[in-house]
Amino acid sequence: MKTLGILGGMSWESTQHLYALINRDVAARLGGLHSAQLVLHSVDFAPIAAQQAAGDWAGAARVLGEAAAGLRRAGAEALLIATNTMHRVAAEVEQAAGLPVLHIVDSTADALRAAGVKRAGLLATRFTMEQAFYRERLWQRHGIEAITPDEAGRAEVHRLIYEELCRGRFEAASREWLRDAVGRLADRGAQAVILGCTELGLLLPAGAAAAVPLFDSTELQARAAVDWMLG
Repeated sequence: MKTLGILGGMSWESTQHLYALINRDVAARLGGLHSAQLVLHSVDFAPIAAQQAAGDWAGAARVLGEAAAGLRRAGAEALLIATNTMHRVAAEVEQAAGLPVLHIVDSTADALRAAGVKRAGLLATRFTMEQAFYRERLWQRHGIEAITPDEAGRAEVHRLIYEELCRGRFEAASREWLRDAVGRLADRGAQAVILGCTELGLLLPAGAAAAVPLFDSTELQARAAVDWMLG
């Protein structure tokens, strides 16, 4: 089994879920007492979130790059960034660590393509929905178009993530709002919806009833990680 490094804590709510998903998958595939061979650096999210809000992506890249370099020294052979938004600096992290990042867009896109999806809704932080790094990789590398909610919808998804989910709050009213947001994207032609923030699947799981199929980026990232570790 290869050793995987995880950059986590963004937020720790989703990191613990990812950690469990990876270990359960390894145990299911190998049986017995097997578990995943991992090294984890969990950052303090508050300073990172402040850098995101300020547009200081270079500063955030330095923090994650230093952590990633430490994971390499600890024995990691590849990296997982346990957050969609911070894939904004995936290239900088790879360069700082000298290790490949198993990119969350690629694992999500592979599942979408296997399902024949060419137009997908994207629910995520404002950074992920509004900046180009996520949507462009989906389109340029995988031929999948991503559409996002309107301005008010993007603001509400962002608020829900930072003010509720990252703080461990999972409200029934927010779940229904999110389900309705999926329906609105389906009305605009989305064949599926990407849960493109690592916390969203904790509120509305991929198997939940919705207007179109849901693709949970965290679950897909975990599966791809185990494929790599055992491949």
